This record gives sequence, structure tokens and C-alpha cells, in this order.
Amino acid sequence: MNFLLRIKKLYNLFFHHLAFVQSPFLLAVRLYWGWQLIESGWGKLHHLDKVTEFFTSLALPMPAQTAVAISCLEFFGGIFLAIGLLSRLTSLALTINLIVAYITADREALFSIFSDPDKFYAAAPYTFLVASLIILFFGPGKFAVDALLNRWFPSLPEEKKPPLAW
Repeated sequence: MNFLLRIKKLYNLFFHHLAFVQSPFLLAVRLYWGWQLIESGWGKLHHLDKVTEFFTSLALPMPAQTAVAISCLEFFGGIFLAIGLLSRLTSLALTINLIVAYITADREALFSIFSDPDKFYAAAPYTFLVASLIILFFGPGKFAVDALLNRWFPSLPEEKKPPLAW
């Protein structure tokens, strides 16, 4: 029994120390993939005609408006992700966008997720999707504008929170 307690203590100690690198890791994910999204969105904003043509070839509704919306989402979403502002909401929007990108532009890669995973991983949306999901699930970390806003404007205590209207 003493051996199991020592293992448990070592396990807890390891993950206690690992928690110290969580926020720097989330910062690195946000900065790197936020920058990549900024560049992608910037490129699309400066070549809207090509993006519109591509969206037309995919038979997307309102291709010109969709091109502007997706370009802006990537550009401004990348900025928000990098600085950690509205991180989870931004990540949710980006996640939906990237899933739609898989469905529309990389359908073959999406459907090969189990039969040929390398094709799925190699598709353009994959790494952006993973980065968005990391921030969506784990939040932006301590080094984010969201964390500053939470310190300046703390949440209401539980008893004062309005009930959810479902």
C-alpha cells in the first residue's frame, strides 16, 4: 500500500508542476496559430476575387459575401486569438468555420479520417482546427486579455447570477 501512495504522490507532484507550463503553452498556441490566421485572412482580403472564385467552384451560397466574411473571420479572429480577447467565442467561430472547410473544400480528407488518417491530418484546416479546439476547451490561459478582463470585472457570485433561460 505504501508503494501505491508513493506513486500517487509522485503522480500528483508531476501534474502539479506541469500545470505551471499550461498558460505559457496556451500563449504559444494562441500566438503562433493566431499569427497564421492573421496572415491567411490578410491574404484572402487582398485576393477576394480569387477566394470568391474558389467559393463559387464549391457552390457555396453568396460566394462574394462568404469570401469577405471568412477572410474577416480569419484576420480578426487571428488577432483576437493571438491577444486572447473573446478567446473561446472566437475559437468556437473558427472551429465551425474549419469544420465547414473540411466539409466543403476537403471532403475527401474528412471522409478518410479512419481509412487514411494521413490524408485527414495533411488537409489545410487540420492544424487550425486543433489549435481552435485547444483554446475552446482549455481557454486562453493566464496571459490573455480575457484573464485581465476577468480580474478587472470579476464574475457575479453564484447567488446573484441570473438563472439560465432554457
